[in-house]
Amino acid sequence: MENAPLSPLEQRIIAHLHVIYPNLDHKELAQKCLTTFQLDPATESPRPHRNLWDQSDIMLITYADTLRRKEEAPLETLHQFVKSTLSDCISAVHLLPFFPYSSDDGFSVMDYTTVNPSCGRWAHIVNLSKDFKVMGDLVINHCSSRSMWFENYKAGVDPGSRFFYEADPNADLSAVVRPRTSPLLREVQTKNGTKYVWCTFSHDQIDLNFENPDVLLEFLRIIHLYLEKGIRWFRLDAVAFLWKIPGTSCINLPQTHEMIRLLRLLIEHYAPEAVIITETNIPNQENLTYFGNANEAHLIYNFSLPPLLINSLVTGNCRHLKQWLMSMTPAQQGTTYLNFIASHDGIGLRPTEGLLTEWELETLINTMKRFGGKISSRTTPQGEAKPYEINISLWNALSGSAQQGPDQWQFARFLCAAGVMMALEGVPAFYIHSLFGTENDVERVDNTGQFRSINRHIWDMEDLEHVLNTPTHHQKVFQSVTKLTKIRRAQPAFHPNATQYVLHMGENLFAFWRQSLDRRQSLFAVYNMTDQPQSFNLSELNLIATDDWTDLVSEQVYEDHLGKVTLMPYQFVWLANKKGKIKDN
Repeated sequence: MENAPLSPLEQRIIAHLHVIYPNLDHKELAQKCLTTFQLDPATESPRPHRNLWDQSDIMLITYADTLRRKEEAPLETLHQFVKSTLSDCISAVHLLPFFPYSSDDGFSVMDYTTVNPSCGRWAHIVNLSKDFKVMGDLVINHCSSRSMWFENYKAGVDPGSRFFYEADPNADLSAVVRPRTSPLLREVQTKNGTKYVWCTFSHDQIDLNFENPDVLLEFLRIIHLYLEKGIRWFRLDAVAFLWKIPGTSCINLPQTHEMIRLLRLLIEHYAPEAVIITETNIPNQENLTYFGNANEAHLIYNFSLPPLLINSLVTGNCRHLKQWLMSMTPAQQGTTYLNFIASHDGIGLRPTEGLLTEWELETLINTMKRFGGKISSRTTPQGEAKPYEINISLWNALSGSAQQGPDQWQFARFLCAAGVMMALEGVPAFYIHSLFGTENDVERVDNTGQFRSINRHIWDMEDLEHVLNTPTHHQKVFQSVTKLTKIRRAQPAFHPNATQYVLHMGENLFAFWRQSLDRRQSLFAVYNMTDQPQSFNLSELNLIATDDWTDLVSEQVYEDHLGKVTLMPYQFVWLANKKGKIKDN
C-alpha cells in the first residue's frame, strides 16, 4: 500500500500544503489532515460552481445571549423567539462566538470546544441547526491569553508550546497593517525566558502561529466538531491577518489565501452543503480577492455597503454608492456577497478608502458623532492614528441628515436602508438589533468602557415583548422589516446570483435592475435617498409594454408605462412584472 496511487483529493491537499509548508513531508501531513477530519481519501469532489443559496436565504446575526429570559438558557430563548416569530422571515442564524471568553465579547476564545455555560449547551445549537442553517465563528487568527493553550505556551508544554507567533522586538515591523493602536508585541515571561508574542488586536488576543502545522491540525479538529454539531456555515474571523512575514504588511499574504483553499477543500468534501465566509474588513479591491477562483470563500462581506449607504442617506446623494456598485463585478456561480448594513462591530471605514474623499469622510464622522456615535482608531504603518470604525446603532445613525441634524424621517430612512440591502445581489444579513430599531446603549458603554458595546444591547424578553406589542417605533420597525423580508424571499429576481445592472437616474435616486436566473421575472428597485419628494418617468426604466408592472412594496399597479412616479422622502419601489408567491405560516 506504500506505493498506492494518490487519490485526487490527496493530490489536491498535497498541492496546497506544498505552498504553505514547502519544507515538510507533504504526504505525511496530508494523511494527518484526512485522519483528523475523518475523511476517506476516495471521497468524491462536490460539483463546482453550485449556488448553495437562493432568494429565500436571509441571515440573522446575533449573540447567543442577546435575548434573555429569567431561568432559561439564552440559546433556548433565542431559538424559541426565532422559530415562533421569524421562521418565515429568515433561513439562517449567525451565532457570534458562544464559547468561554476573556474579552472582546467572545472574540478572545478560551476554549473552542465548549459552549459558554451562561449561554447554554451544544444540544441547544444542534436543535437550532434542525430548524435553521447555523453559521459559527472560527476565530482563527488569535485566542485568549487566558486559554489553556497560552498557559501551556508559558509553561513550555503541549498542546500549545509552539502555538503562538513570536517576533524579535528589534525587527522592523513598521510595514505591518493592523486595526488597533495598541503595541503590536506583548512581552511574556515563559519557562524558556522572555518572549515577545504577536497581538494583531488586543494584548488579550494572542496570534496563533500557523507556521506550526500542529496549529492547523488542531483547527481541523475544531472545524470537524462544529460540523458534527450542525454548523454548516463558517465565518473565518480576521483571517486576512493569519500569516505573518516580518518586513511585509502581514495582511492578505499568499499563504493565507492558500490556507483558505485548503480549509475549503476539506470542509466541502466532508459536507458538500457547507459554506465558507471570510471576514476581511479591508479595502474593497483587496476584499474581492477572497473569492479566489471560486475556490476560497463562497461568500465575502460587502464591507463597503454600510458606510456608503449610510453616507448616501444622511447626505441625500448616492453618487459614491452608485459608483461603487457599478465597480462590483457580478459574483460567478457558486459565489456571492453577504450584504449587511449593521453588525456587532461598528461601521468600518477602511472599506471607504478610495471611495470617499477626506472631507466627505470627516463629514460622515462628525454627523455620526452628532447622533451619539463613538469613533475607534487604528495606527497606520507611519504611526498615525486614523479613524477605523464608527460605533453607533443603525437606528441612531439614520436619525437625521448631515445638513439639518435629527429630523422626522428616521423611520423612513431606516426602512429605505433595509430595502436597499434586501434587493442587492447577494444574501442579506440582519443584525438582530436592526429588526427592533434598538437605540444606542450608552449605559453599556459606560459599564464596559468599550465603544462597540453601544450596539450590543441585551434585551430582557419581557421588555422586548412589551415594545413589540405596543405602539412603539420598535413595533413599527419590526412589522415593516419582517413584511419586506417575506416579499423578498418570494421573488426569483432577488436570487443572490440574479442579474443586476445599475441604473442612471441622477444623484438623488438610487436604482438598479434585477432579473431572475430564468429571465422570467424583471424587477426595478428605485429609492429616493433624500428628505424631499423626487419624481421620475417610468419611460426611463424601459418597461416591457406587454407586461403588468406592480410595486411589490405598496402593491400599486402601474398601467401607464410612460407615467410619472413621485416618491416621498426615502420611499422606494420594487417594480416587478411578476409577483412571487409569499408563503404564509
